[in-house]
Amino acid sequence: MMKKRLLSIIVIALISINAIAQEESNDFNKWQARLRVIAIIPDVDDDLNAAKVDVSTAVVPELDFTYFFDENWAAELILATAKHNVDVDLGTGIDLGHVWILPPTLSLQYHFTGGTVKPYLGAGINYTFFYGIDEGDVDAMDYEDAVGFSMQGGLDFDLNDYWFLNVDLKKLLLKTDVEVDTGEGVIPVEVDLNPWIIGVGIGVKF
Repeated sequence: MMKKRLLSIIVIALISINAIAQEESNDFNKWQARLRVIAIIPDVDDDLNAAKVDVSTAVVPELDFTYFFDENWAAELILATAKHNVDVDLGTGIDLGHVWILPPTLSLQYHFTGGTVKPYLGAGINYTFFYGIDEGDVDAMDYEDAVGFSMQGGLDFDLNDYWFLNVDLKKLLLKTDVEVDTGEGVIPVEVDLNPWIIGVGIGVKF
């Protein structure tokens, strides 16, 4: 139900943005698309007393779209998915397999204008889906889908009127409730993932 609601919100937001685009003048490029390579670096914390959960870094491609309401204010939607390996350090590591994470993120941004280098700041919200779970050394793993928040800063470097390079840094504030079935009982764990996302890529205005 929550997944359907999220997808409905995203569709409504994109339809609304497109409606606004139809009404605005065309004195500047209202849309941008970027293709980036991103490193997702979890900053993990948990509520275990005698152990520590470790989640691996992932490097993946990412696609995002930005709509400009005016020359400064914009909305960005990023789309990427990544596989993370998970284990628990108990002196000897316990392999908890891997999990795929899909965190579509919608951000409101402010872009500074003037010159060929254009910095921006943003903040937003995401809903993270956990799927493709491999349980590793335990009997079962269950991750709860979760709402998170994001902060970002970045730079666009204009190559010409349409093409540009991009550097982007995001911090996601994200936690999930995990249930680990060891075969002898279920252990509930609250895990703060809070990943840093560092991206570089190329974009086009249209």
